[in-house]
Amino acid sequence: MKGKIFIISGPSGSGKTTLYKKLLESNKDLIKTISVTTRLPREGEQHGREYFFVSPKMFQHKKRAGHFLESQQVFNNYYGTPKKNVYDLLRQGKNVLMCIDVKGAEVVWHKFPKAIKIFIKPPSTAILKKRLVSRGSENNEDLELRIKTACEELKKAKLYDYVIVNDSLNHAYQKLETVVNKELNRF
Repeated sequence: MKGKIFIISGPSGSGKTTLYKKLLESNKDLIKTISVTTRLPREGEQHGREYFFVSPKMFQHKKRAGHFLESQQVFNNYYGTPKKNVYDLLRQGKNVLMCIDVKGAEVVWHKFPKAIKIFIKPPSTAILKKRLVSRGSENNEDLELRIKTACEELKKAKLYDYVIVNDSLNHAYQKLETVVNKELNRF
């Protein structure tokens, strides 16, 4: 494979998706993977742009057919990374950027040990909770589950090549950009 894989992970509310989107906008050397999910689109999301939104039945069909590089159940929904897309991009020498959960990241880096693993961490669990509450997209039960899961995911940060604390979006982005450019220029 000629291209490189960059994996961005972190708990809900860490800012990983915001940083991921910002990186894609500014770095034309990276191609995003579009995951498949069974969750409903959030406001402003479009099928085929942020995710491929499918029914649970269709997701399971794709999973049984070997469609995914990795797939996980996250907060009562399923997510999967289409395998063919990733392999095609790598063969073409493209650099692939994935924004996936910690469990999915572990599956990918076992298949691609040279993947560059970047963990986005909130400054504290109190700030993480505040961010999740301000999104207003979860009920109390879901919010508590996300916080519990985040605490478990934070323990996995040490397995990543880089850990970036998102204390300020601009500061975290500068660190992320520096890491990615360094790795892109490494042979």
